[in-house]
Amino acid sequence: MSLRKPFARAFAALGLMTLFTAAPVHAQETVKLGLVAAMSGQSAKSGEAIVRGLSLAIDEINAKGGVLGKKVELLVRDDESNPAKGVLAARELVQREKVAALFGGLDTPVSIAIVPFANQAKVPFMGVWAAGTPITQNGAAENYVFRVSAVDDLVDVALVDYAIKKYGAKKPGLILINNPWGESNEKGLKAALAAKNLPYVGIEKFETNDVDVVPQLSRLKQAGSDVLLLVANVAPSAQVVKSLDRMGWDVPIVSHWGPSGGRFTELAGPSAAKVHFIQTFSFSGNSSPKATALLDALKKKYPEIKSLADVTPAVGIANAYDAMHLTALAIAKAGSTEGPKAREGFYGIDKYEGLIKTYQKPFTPTNQDALAASDYLFTYFKGDEILPLTN
Repeated sequence: MSLRKPFARAFAALGLMTLFTAAPVHAQETVKLGLVAAMSGQSAKSGEAIVRGLSLAIDEINAKGGVLGKKVELLVRDDESNPAKGVLAARELVQREKVAALFGGLDTPVSIAIVPFANQAKVPFMGVWAAGTPITQNGAAENYVFRVSAVDDLVDVALVDYAIKKYGAKKPGLILINNPWGESNEKGLKAALAAKNLPYVGIEKFETNDVDVVPQLSRLKQAGSDVLLLVANVAPSAQVVKSLDRMGWDVPIVSHWGPSGGRFTELAGPSAAKVHFIQTFSFSGNSSPKATALLDALKKKYPEIKSLADVTPAVGIANAYDAMHLTALAIAKAGSTEGPKAREGFYGIDKYEGLIKTYQKPFTPTNQDALAASDYLFTYFKGDEILPLTN
């Protein structure tokens, strides 16, 4: 008995050692990538679209052997459109799950809150929707934030140009959500209007939970606004439309892409179709082989998709799809999942034939946004489908 106990203890110890040494090997069997996005609430469709775009790209990547010889695995966390919850989710994914890169969602305030952590942790943070200019232009000496999405400063120029060209705007009024995204666009819209020597008649702010925006809109109407420049996400944008209906004020609305992030037509009602908003991609009217193939893959992977109306918002799918492929290319270029090396890998990408466009040197240390103003288009809702505007 006295001899058996030491051997038993020795084998037990050996067993424990085997378990502990095996665990890290198992943890490294995949390249983990994390998504922090709105998966619930009024903007849940945006999170769903991003997951679909990332997942389709991952399927393609894994079918070709993965990255660095390992399969790619996506871990998803719901930020509930809450900056504090977004930061907690990002920390958990990086520190506990050891993800090689993070992807961001719809909400600019959430992404802005995550940026300092990503730069401090030296983990690449890829934006696929939130357009706030300070997300990528964050002033960090070593910037780990990249983006395949619109950029507020460029969008604001496009909004002003469209308002002038489409509606002959002479007295635009600004109606903006009262948060960091609204602040980012207030700055950008003022600059874009000044460049055109076009004065604005007023700037009005409103809150995400406001159910009546009539007072703010009434002031813009009294000031003589002939076009409204709108910046807000789904639910607050719908409140603006419904408030206009209550007022009986039929004024053109030129909007950032907030209405595309969820149940806008359901929340805004029939007047939702009056809103013209910016996007970076549309499956509708797009006959490119890549778009056709991806739409077929979407329908196969997600049988609930029966028509183009079911892939709304396509912009989330497209941005995420291209962003995932670019991130995989960066890691492959780096030959490592280590943050600093992966960061350099983004700068090393020469060309990628993506869904939105063919990317040529998409990232440099002075420009970490892969899309330009020339990649934007204006759209509107027809029923639940987002259609491109031809003029």
